Amino acid sequence: MTHSSSLPRLWQRASCSLLAAALLVSLWLVMPGAQAQERTAVIATRVVTQPWSDPLEALGTLRADESMTLSATVTEIVAELNFGDGEEVEAGQLLVRLEDGEEQAQLRAAQALRDERRNALSRATQLQARNLGSRADVEDSQAQLRQVEAEIEEIEARLASHRLRAPFDGVIGFRNISAGALVTPGMELLTLDKLDVVKLDFSVPEVYLSALHPGLRLTARTAAYPDATFDGEIASVGTRVDPVSRSVSVRAALPNEDRRLRPGMLMTVVLQRRPREALVVPESVLIPSGERHYLFVIDETDDNRLERRQVQVGERRTGEVEIVEGLAAGELVVQHGLQRAREGDRVALLGIADDETTVREILERGRGEENDQASPAQGDV
Repeated sequence: MTHSSSLPRLWQRASCSLLAAALLVSLWLVMPGAQAQERTAVIATRVVTQPWSDPLEALGTLRADESMTLSATVTEIVAELNFGDGEEVEAGQLLVRLEDGEEQAQLRAAQALRDERRNALSRATQLQARNLGSRADVEDSQAQLRQVEAEIEEIEARLASHRLRAPFDGVIGFRNISAGALVTPGMELLTLDKLDVVKLDFSVPEVYLSALHPGLRLTARTAAYPDATFDGEIASVGTRVDPVSRSVSVRAALPNEDRRLRPGMLMTVVLQRRPREALVVPESVLIPSGERHYLFVIDETDDNRLERRQVQVGERRTGEVEIVEGLAAGELVVQHGLQRAREGDRVALLGIADDETTVREILERGRGEENDQASPAQGDV
């Protein structure tokens, strides 16, 4: 009795289970996109054209654009100093004046004699005009006047050696003399350097000689300013190759308006050889396979379908790579989400990374949107 009465209940339970399963299947069939696979979310970057070059590194030493040491040419006492340590001076500015009292006295005497002989020449000329004097007297007076004028020029030249002036605009070094000191010929009085532009001398192996020419751009760095990069260009290339080192000397010019660079500094030089416009992508988009390189291109005209494409790479630099063949400017390539990307899949594009928007910013923005969508549902509960 008990066994026969339980059969209707078993059939009833089975019928309910089949009905529930049928309802779930029907709901799954009518759910939007249930039959379609969920799209892989990716972040892309656009292929751009950028200036590119092949780097060549070297070590160089800085020199002032113009540099000199001012020395005395006479034995005399320093009467006046018109400069201080590290002062900027202009061309022609008086820097040092030596005692010149004796020369000044000689100059005044010679100038007085010149005036006398000018008067004598004038009288001789007037007498000759009235036939009261001879031509020889006039010529003698002219010769005597020229003689005293030559003496004046000689004295003025000696006076000029008592005054040391700046030959060009520049910066004074340390002052090692004082007023009243006795100086002698050849004694170094001060240094003067022109630093608004500095020269950078370095050597390059002769195999790169064909790539060197005046105007070639370069960048330079120094340990004194580790976060700074200084731009310049080649000014001249040496006319000879060192037979021992097989290298050629190169001189570059670097602007230095802020006077940060000093003569004698060691700098690391990077020459920008073969400057050109190149297709550039982040190095992280590449998928290496042996000696070949692939990447995923997003076909925007086919509902963001992925295409695995082989490319030929050129030179590399920090975080970037040159694409020689296989891509066109403006195409979209997958940068984030490569692990789950498959050829032929259609992807959900979270954003496009560029100079203004990073991958991290796109990811953080996506998380923020997910949190915003989840918050109302939690409130309803």
